[in-house]
Amino acid sequence: MKFMKLGSRPDTFYTAESVRTISSEVSSDIIIQVKGTRYLLHKFPLLSKCLRLQRLCSESSDSPQHQIVQLPEFPGGVEAFEVCAKFCYGITITLSAYNIVSARCAAEYLQMIEDVEKGNLIYKLDVFFNSCILNGWKDSIVTLQTTKALPLWSEDLAITSRCIEAIASKVLSHPSKVSLSHSHSRRVRDDVSSCNGTESLRHKSSSKGWWAEDLADLSIDLYWRTMIAIKSGGKTPSNLIGDALKIYASRWLPNIRKNVHVKRETESDSDADSDSASEVTSKHRLLLESIVSLLPAEKGAVSCSFLLKLLKAANILKASASSKVELATRVGLQLEEASVNDLLIRSVSKTNNMMYEVDLVMTILEQFMLQGQSPPTSPPRSRLTIERRRSRSAENINFEFQESRRSSSASHSSKLKVAKLVDRYLQEVARDVNLPLSKFIALAETIPDFARHDHDDLYRAIDIYLKAHPELNKNERKRLCRILDCKKLSVEACMHAAQNELLPLRVVVQVLFFEQARAAAAGGKVTDMPSNIKALLTAHGIDPSKHTAPLSTTTSIHADDNWSVSGFKSPKSTKNTTLRMKLAEDDLDANVVPRDEIGRTSRFKGLLALPAQPKRMFSKLWPTNRTATEKN
Repeated sequence: MKFMKLGSRPDTFYTAESVRTISSEVSSDIIIQVKGTRYLLHKFPLLSKCLRLQRLCSESSDSPQHQIVQLPEFPGGVEAFEVCAKFCYGITITLSAYNIVSARCAAEYLQMIEDVEKGNLIYKLDVFFNSCILNGWKDSIVTLQTTKALPLWSEDLAITSRCIEAIASKVLSHPSKVSLSHSHSRRVRDDVSSCNGTESLRHKSSSKGWWAEDLADLSIDLYWRTMIAIKSGGKTPSNLIGDALKIYASRWLPNIRKNVHVKRETESDSDADSDSASEVTSKHRLLLESIVSLLPAEKGAVSCSFLLKLLKAANILKASASSKVELATRVGLQLEEASVNDLLIRSVSKTNNMMYEVDLVMTILEQFMLQGQSPPTSPPRSRLTIERRRSRSAENINFEFQESRRSSSASHSSKLKVAKLVDRYLQEVARDVNLPLSKFIALAETIPDFARHDHDDLYRAIDIYLKAHPELNKNERKRLCRILDCKKLSVEACMHAAQNELLPLRVVVQVLFFEQARAAAAGGKVTDMPSNIKALLTAHGIDPSKHTAPLSTTTSIHADDNWSVSGFKSPKSTKNTTLRMKLAEDDLDANVVPRDEIGRTSRFKGLLALPAQPKRMFSKLWPTNRTATEKN
């Protein structure tokens, strides 16, 4: 770091009886009081360089021998005053980035200008500041940090703004033209002496962002202004801006969740502790919202994981709604990069007892689905389209369409990834006993049907939710299971669902139906089933070892019970018998199904040929050989 020495005389200031004075053969004739400290000094060296002291002494009514001058609110305190006083006496002083701001403000306060004496302190400080401080990287950062002690003075003297401009210009210029910090220089030396070529290449590629760690030492207000200046230059890649923000956030937002939990556990502490914790939370909140405002607009400039960490912090710190929406929108643009743990945002709301912030995730999903991603379309083949665009060749048109198809395919694949992500997320939040059914269903229904190639993960989530919420009635269980497509369940999931006592009876019937349809389509042989299901099928005229009969699916189903039971027929079969079932779930506990219920449930004609007493039939499905099934 650069420094400047002024003066040649030795330091003769000393303290006696709480009074600072200077060794001299001439007795002191002026008393200057600065923030509780008294100085016994001499008029001639001081007044010859300080215009303010000249005016104060001329206006004072005290005796000429011991005039008392009060300097209230002196910028920089006694340390800055002594620097100016020693300069007046010719005593050696050392100036650097650490004290130049306070010395400059003190000299401005005392009006140590050129009109009073040529080569005065203000002139010398400005020369040192312009030629050395602003040209050095570390000097500019340290000087900018010291302006926090005197913010108003530093702003008025343009010290803050000039330091920010100098730092931004160095970041925007080539790193080789900048005097780097000690930490970066050390990293470069280690890089050169390293025998590992891969490691050296990695440091070389990351050297473009060498400035991020040094800037992370700044307070948030100065950091925000500096980053705005860097971004406005338009030369720094957005991913480097994102990396810098990540470094800064990791430096200043550590263990937020732990701090908040500690605060909750100590709510009965004193008011002073509560005020202190509230002040810390406010600072963190301001810091977080400032980081959010600095995020680059380009997609992918920061990782989805980092955005979700910021969102978790925003939720804990109760940041503004605009910051949360901004983060949720950005997460939605690259949601396919997220993991389940990233989406598990702990709830801090006192209005509900839910474990996780499901509403925030719903907002993220809505933003993701708003991206207008559509399946790829083929290019138009009309000759008129080509003829109307004579200025562009057929090759260019074909290239544009290929790019469009590639982009659409990527969007389509991202939906497939997000569908898997949401289903696994549902499995985690389903364990929350306070999660309302409506929120669970709404989350599941945000994913379009084509994005779920199979429903195994969704079935697991439904099964977990049913176990965690045994109080659900039949209608609620029916509502929950409407989001499940039995055609998209694997054989293992079908085997589990067929024996799941928590599922509505109609779902179990559909599972059996589609399993038999799959077996028939695969070659007429029923897949391996637990012994109790085999016994049930055999008891009602279905031989698991032989071809099944054709399965009629021509019946209509009411919208309330529409669980996708269409489109499965045996490809080749010589039999023409139809399996029938008469089921009335609303009267499940009755031994005989009323005629009106039988008539109304005739829409299930063709699912299974089971007797008209479903309760007795399905009692064989669950209790029979239950132990053997669980062992399997």
